[in-house]
Amino acid sequence: MFLITGCNGQLGKEIQKRLPDAIATDAGTLDITDFNAVQQFVSSNKIDTIINCAAYTAVDKAESDTELARQVNTVGPENLAKTGCKLVHISTDYVFDGTAHTPYKPTDATNPVSIYGKTKLAGEQAVLKHNNQAVIIRTAWLYSENGNNFVKTMLRLGKEKESLNVVYDQIGTPTYAADLADAIVKVLPKISQETCGVYHYTNEGVCSWYDFATAIMKLGERNCKVKPILSSEYPTAATRPFYSVLDKSKIKNTFNIDIPHWYDGLVRCIKKLEEEGTI
Repeated sequence: MFLITGCNGQLGKEIQKRLPDAIATDAGTLDITDFNAVQQFVSSNKIDTIINCAAYTAVDKAESDTELARQVNTVGPENLAKTGCKLVHISTDYVFDGTAHTPYKPTDATNPVSIYGKTKLAGEQAVLKHNNQAVIIRTAWLYSENGNNFVKTMLRLGKEKESLNVVYDQIGTPTYAADLADAIVKVLPKISQETCGVYHYTNEGVCSWYDFATAIMKLGERNCKVKPILSSEYPTAATRPFYSVLDKSKIKNTFNIDIPHWYDGLVRCIKKLEEEGTI
């Protein structure tokens, strides 16, 4: 039996579509920071595989809400790992400092520069310490039709404003949650002690937030002009990695996964939003 934690998030909702028989929980139905609650839930529901989509993702708020971020991003994954179930745990590009100039491999040295990144890295380390059948997938710039994300924000602001300032000196790759969910479903039957470890998944390609915003406006048929600015002109509580392109060779080769380009994912997402009449 599959358990999906964080079921109301962007990725959790996509996983549920693909695993309709899975048990899906949120913080209200299963507190992953409570070890006894996790053990009892897993045992009573005969869970053998967990897909952990639960996370504290308010990057700036985490700088002051440190303990809650630690509980959800570090303690929670450790508790899930200790159940002995096979585990897919979702992590982040924020475990890196963003000073590289070539795509980060899963084996590259980590150096998080934010509380969010530090608590996520500690969660990874706890998972690998306590579970030898765990697949950790780092991703970045996640968006979908659901929840709050950059794509939906840009589409909304594109209607309201004539122009927008967007940073152009942060480089990475947008990830369509539906594509990541497809990859996870391919990974699930192949989880073993041999495949245990850290992997990277984003869509293919590279762009800046400015490039991404420009593409969103074009595909969403918004007349809003996007203006490039430096990160220093848009200060935030948490430091963002300037470069967070992830090398996906390992996940492609190990699990035989084909990855769509980020622009292709964006086209499909905006088409769905249009079909739903939500933009």
